[in-house]
Amino acid sequence: MQAAIGGLFSWAVLGLPAFLFVITLVVFFHELGHFLIARWCGVAVEVFSIGFGREIVGFNDRKGTRWRISVLPLGGYVKFAGDADAASRPDAESLSKMDARARKDALHFKPLYQRALVAAAGPFANFILATFIFAGLALALGKLAAPPIIDKVVPNLAAQRAGLQTGDIIRSVDGRSIEDFADLVKTIEGKLDQPVHMVVTRSGRDLSLDMVPTAKQVTEDNGAKRTVGQIGISPASVSVGLVEAFQIGIESTWIIFRETLTYLAKIATGQESPGQLHGILGIGALSEQQARIGFAAVMRLAGLMSVSIGLINLLPVPVLDGGHLLYYGCEAILRRPLGERAQEVGFRLGLAFVLGLILLATFNDLVRFNLF
Repeated sequence: MQAAIGGLFSWAVLGLPAFLFVITLVVFFHELGHFLIARWCGVAVEVFSIGFGREIVGFNDRKGTRWRISVLPLGGYVKFAGDADAASRPDAESLSKMDARARKDALHFKPLYQRALVAAAGPFANFILATFIFAGLALALGKLAAPPIIDKVVPNLAAQRAGLQTGDIIRSVDGRSIEDFADLVKTIEGKLDQPVHMVVTRSGRDLSLDMVPTAKQVTEDNGAKRTVGQIGISPASVSVGLVEAFQIGIESTWIIFRETLTYLAKIATGQESPGQLHGILGIGALSEQQARIGFAAVMRLAGLMSVSIGLINLLPVPVLDGGHLLYYGCEAILRRPLGERAQEVGFRLGLAFVLGLILLATFNDLVRFNLF
């Protein structure tokens, strides 16, 4: 009982604020992308909402847009003139009654390229946000030295017992050249309770040291726990300039984009299980884990979430931004919009797909936390 109360308290103090911060940041920039490009194209924006459902607080700007925070902080939307709902479905009845002045400001009467730009702007705003987050972290924290340089040695663990010291440069493990700290971690984690031969450079001289990694339990991003080898060192960082920081930001964003897209493609082709998909509970647990580590870890999670949400919204599924782009692509080929009935069926199928994905992710969370 005390453990459960302690866990609930920890979630309320750390997990919930971190979760709300990450979701709000990512959703705000996504919707801001839609909003800014829409305004640039002369589209009237009726509502800019963070969250769904009943409005908690809001205000109207000079151009009549209602900026609001709503009771369910699990997403957001921008509603344009002529939209039927938050998914930006065209309201045929409303559009048919518009006069020439109102049509000029309605998204659905804008040129095709402008509508496509508005749809794509949200996901690309997420990619830009992630790039700035990762670049900012690189500027603030630097990057890990490569090859890895030891910054600290943990007392009474394998590294200290073997004689490793601060400033040592790790060159190889069991004859395998070590390029960076991630490479070292991957190698050591698989050597639990196995003798390891390491070559390091100290004061210009190469030294050979032997050690046996000891057990450490780690929690994966999906909540699973496993036992790996550790030797007890932390890496040194080197500072970077502005240009290199943005190079790191772009590279980090691209790596996450590529790996996420590859995983989704493997799910679609049956090569991977969808068990890694996270729902609200899973994201909340990750938020708490990162909050325990520190603000930089929370920001890394925000960067990861921003790329993931941007990519998922580009999927060619009606009700998502990619679905709108799919419709616009069909319109460009057919030289006319898809029929109202075809669009309605597409939106219903898309909604069913999204709801199914949410249910699957929620089921994964329940299994992951032994609640099902």
